Amino acid sequence: MSKTLPTLQARHDPLAEPHIQRARLAEADVTGDFHEALLTSGLYPLKATGIDILQVNVGKLCNQTCRHCHVDAGPDRREIMTRETMQQCLDALAHTEIATVDITGGAPELNPNFRWFVEECKKLGRHVIDRCNLTIAMTRAHADLPEFLADHEVEVVCSLPHYRQPNTDAQRGDGVFEQSLTALRRFNDVGYANGNPNLQLTVVTNPAGAFLPPGQQSLEKEWKREMDRLYGIQFNHLYTITNMPIARFLDYLIEKDTLNTYLQKLIDAYNPAAASGIMCRNTLSVGWDGLLYDCDFNQMLDIAVDEGVPRHIRDFEHRALENRTIVVGRHCFGCTAGAGSSCTGSTVA
Repeated sequence: MSKTLPTLQARHDPLAEPHIQRARLAEADVTGDFHEALLTSGLYPLKATGIDILQVNVGKLCNQTCRHCHVDAGPDRREIMTRETMQQCLDALAHTEIATVDITGGAPELNPNFRWFVEECKKLGRHVIDRCNLTIAMTRAHADLPEFLADHEVEVVCSLPHYRQPNTDAQRGDGVFEQSLTALRRFNDVGYANGNPNLQLTVVTNPAGAFLPPGQQSLEKEWKREMDRLYGIQFNHLYTITNMPIARFLDYLIEKDTLNTYLQKLIDAYNPAAASGIMCRNTLSVGWDGLLYDCDFNQMLDIAVDEGVPRHIRDFEHRALENRTIVVGRHCFGCTAGAGSSCTGSTVA
């Protein structure tokens, strides 16, 4: 078992600060305004339809430094959610019927209170999702992670850029692909994707460059066939997610001088059907420090929920938040292009 993990060089780029990212997007030479797109679709102002999912980012610390990461996570990040803030999340949950807690990071398992939080969420009878990067399960400190997650019937949503080694290692670092396969086999060994409906294993893939992902349904069939044929690995679902033009992927676009081209591609592919089902309408995002956002992407751009509602989890008011107006911007075209994109994959067939 590997004691250390292969990673790309860790770094937190000062130019990736939220206000600079927002300025970069605002200054892009493209034609299209998200507010106007919503207006022509009869969706303006965009309103939440409820809160079905509480998505909790428990920290930006990660054992990997992926080139496409919208969180800008890595081994050098020190933002970690405290147990006190986790308890505030639990207090909010206890007074609602929010069905799902979606735990994300960084590598969420690196938060020292991760397992306690999972156990407390399960005590409240909630469905729990762990956004797992797979290689974390190959570290000595987390060697029993598959067993822990299986024992608590946690859904595992794991990221794998491609079912071939070159594409994955190019994004995540040399050796990550092989360790990811080993971790997937371990999840299969403890019962994931082997017929137990309570042990769901979902793979997430995103394009390697500045283009939209292929159709999710057809890609899922291809991935299931090839993952089984090549490696003997099974999983339940495949999610396709569009690369958002923020953080490291924004840096990539600027470096390649393709920001305007990519943003215009997203704008031109705007789909009203995708817009009506985007994740911010039924999800509330909690930052590592307890601040509230409409989605994980707004969180990374430091775009808080509307001024008229509570902005910290300690002040949680279910009725106000489930009826809030969603704060949107140019980056939102990334979730509404083509078949749409969300943390649960495409939003339309």
